[in-house]
Amino acid sequence: MIPINLPKIGEEEVEAVVKVLRDGPLTNALGAGPMVTEFEKKFAAFANVKHAVAVNTGTAALHMAIVAAGVKQGDEVILPSFTFVATAEAVVMAGGKPVFVDIDPETYTISPVAIEKAITRKTTAIVPVDLYGLPVDIKPIREIAAEHGLAIVEDAAQAHGATYGGKSAGAFADAACWSLYASKNITTGEGGVVTTDDDELAEKLRMLRTHGEKAKYSSLMLGYNYRMSEIQAAIGVVQLGKLPSFAAKRRENAQRLTESLRKTEKLQLPHEPKGCRHSWYLYTVRFKNSTEDERNKVVAELKNKGIGAEVYYANPVHLMPFYRDSFGKRELPETEKAAKQVFSLPVHPGVTEEQADYIAATLLQLL
Repeated sequence: MIPINLPKIGEEEVEAVVKVLRDGPLTNALGAGPMVTEFEKKFAAFANVKHAVAVNTGTAALHMAIVAAGVKQGDEVILPSFTFVATAEAVVMAGGKPVFVDIDPETYTISPVAIEKAITRKTTAIVPVDLYGLPVDIKPIREIAAEHGLAIVEDAAQAHGATYGGKSAGAFADAACWSLYASKNITTGEGGVVTTDDDELAEKLRMLRTHGEKAKYSSLMLGYNYRMSEIQAAIGVVQLGKLPSFAAKRRENAQRLTESLRKTEKLQLPHEPKGCRHSWYLYTVRFKNSTEDERNKVVAELKNKGIGAEVYYANPVHLMPFYRDSFGKRELPETEKAAKQVFSLPVHPGVTEEQADYIAATLLQLL
């Protein structure tokens, strides 16, 4: 089976972990051990920002950033429904009310027009998502946020290596949140990072990460236990150094699939809008005129032939029982249509040229 994603771990990561195990420390009470500090410095440089705050999961990064951005009980936060549930989950964990809006059918990212229509006097923040690794069109969102005094917390969980306007994804948001889960473009097994250029926000994030403490046993605010371990950070330092080669191979595989799949008119292929550079976390295609059952049948056939195709995301968050029952029904036609038509193909760095050609040829044959 060619899996949809596969972490690439080498001897360098193993040696880095062993060094931490032998020499220590394993962690730091304020979450700022030597390996975490090194990883944060290198991640901030990679993301073109002043600060990177490492935590133990991508969900923790989202939760912490949304709290730090000022979201309080009852505040409304605008976000897409076409995303992994953690985006909405973090809003609810912060006490906010998720207000789901529709997507652009070409990019699958949040529609700026839909954002503007959803703003009320209770709106505090916007959480756009760089879905599948394509940066959201942040410029119009930045303008909307400035006009209405709203914070932007960008969910960049899938966007390592993506760029917008010549800068890293997340660079134009008040804060950006990254996942380091095992399937992501780089990994620490579990882990996350918040990046920002705001000094005050960064200080608040570091306190939130470790029980609200600025110094040991001196809690200044309500906080959490979201520290990244030294072992995770050691893996992250090595993985970050490999990211350019990983990103290049993903791009190469994506381009190879596109060249082959242009032969069919049945699919809408992914593309990069002008000024954007995709990270190719997922290579997502869309049936133009097929039903959900037909899409699911093709995905099942691909799996039968050893290709780990997957559907992200068949169940939009606004239709999930908890969110539908807690926050009311919403009509999101573009989101619901995309959920019935999209599916993703493997392009991770472990996919060889021969496997990419096999994936494309098999899909064309099935179509």
